[in-house]
Amino acid sequence: MKNISFIGSGNMGFALMNAALRVIKAEDIYITDTDSEKTKNVSVSLGVNILKSNIEAAQKCDFIFLAVKPQVLPAVLNEIKPIVNKRITEGYAPVIVSMAAGWTIAKLQSSLAENTQGVYAPVARIMPNTPALIGQGMIALTASKEVSAQKTDELEELLGGAGIVDLINEHYMDAVTGLSGSGPAFVYLFIEALADGAVRAGLARDKALLYASQTVKGAASMLQETGKHPGELKDMVTSPGGTTIAGIAALENGAFRSTVIKAVEAAWKRSIELGNSGVNQELN
Repeated sequence: MKNISFIGSGNMGFALMNAALRVIKAEDIYITDTDSEKTKNVSVSLGVNILKSNIEAAQKCDFIFLAVKPQVLPAVLNEIKPIVNKRITEGYAPVIVSMAAGWTIAKLQSSLAENTQGVYAPVARIMPNTPALIGQGMIALTASKEVSAQKTDELEELLGGAGIVDLINEHYMDAVTGLSGSGPAFVYLFIEALADGAVRAGLARDKALLYASQTVKGAASMLQETGKHPGELKDMVTSPGGTTIAGIAALENGAFRSTVIKAVEAAWKRSIELGNSGVNQELN
């Protein structure tokens, strides 16, 4: 592993750069961004290098992370395409790492292709989520056949400091986007609703948020650490005729589970739409 560059220095780019510092030196990380003030702040915070252009990022590094909003991605790909193809021809192709929702490996490779005669850029797709900012993310990873096993291992290592990295078939990336990519927002909404309920019952707002967030955190940790089915853990809390079953009945009366399923399904379908559209509209 030699060096990496980030085209874009937003929150997710920052999180992944910070994670990479566990395994490579700051002097081996490079960033470029149209927002010079943001780039300067990231450089000062992490000690990484600033590049003058996306072209320089494509020329210089072994892994090129595309951390831009999807509506900007086509322009960036078109800009770096000549450099990437030159490096392919010369036998030292960089690995292009995209985190854009809906953009398939085939679409990314096609956008980068330039008289390659069937030779395509090594491309990996990742879908991180915002808890990566505190090292608690869930990161799905899939790679094209042009990415060697060694490079895939290196990429897993680079991402490992941001959370759990899971290698999956690309077919499931849109489902992952709907679940873990969008899921934190659903969880925050649930935590806020739990706290609102407690406030309605008379608890102070700060206390309600503390109890709600720790309850969700503890429940999630218990699920992971015990390996039990969530239904089994739910039953451990649910006494006959007690408070919990009364609350569960209210949730079911509001179609809680069905609504959550529909939320993930809607995000999944939107990810597919973004990949099929000419210009994507959002970045998870």
